[in-house]
Amino acid sequence: MTLAPVLFDLDGTLIDSAPSILASMGAAFADLGTAPVCPLEPSLIGPPLIPTLRKLRGDAPGGPSVEELAAAFKAHYDREGYRGSVVIEPMPALMDELAAQRRELYIVTNKRLHPTLLILEHLGWRTRFRGVYALDALTPAATSKAQVLQHVVATHGLPAARCWYVGDRDEDAEAAQAAGLPCLRVPWGYGGDTVSAASLADFRQRLLREP
Repeated sequence: MTLAPVLFDLDGTLIDSAPSILASMGAAFADLGTAPVCPLEPSLIGPPLIPTLRKLRGDAPGGPSVEELAAAFKAHYDREGYRGSVVIEPMPALMDELAAQRRELYIVTNKRLHPTLLILEHLGWRTRFRGVYALDALTPAATSKAQVLQHVVATHGLPAARCWYVGDRDEDAEAAQAAGLPCLRVPWGYGGDTVSAASLADFRQRLLREP
């Protein structure tokens, strides 16, 4: 029997995108002559862009709108920021092992589809994945990651209960549960913090088999 596919989150799971995203956010605020009301730190990474920029903008009257900040962020990130994404080890080797098992791999992310594809091309990863999905890959755009997961399962006829959704945040686990997929959490904090050999070995063992 063919082993079931594995679906991956992107930011914080396969790549450390915090430096690139935070740099582009900082550039967006600077370009529009203002400053964020709270620190630009890795804990901001993961949720969709607009809610994150709304938090950074705050409720003060005047200044650029969230939409203007989003446009400035996208322009910077899509032009150069995305190149700052850093691969989290040991995911490439683990993806190689999954490929050797003939497992189909997918990406389901909150990141916009355009920069997601730019990053995959930049890293030479585009051919690793049978499908790459984001909120704005659906028409109309999805409002949650759970909705995207449900779309992927239905579109490709995946056996949801046998598929891992691999992520790094509570939001990933909640989205997977809502879509009927088991969730496997990576053993590192955001950005690939050092992990023990035992926790990494346990993660590898679970990843390479079905739930």
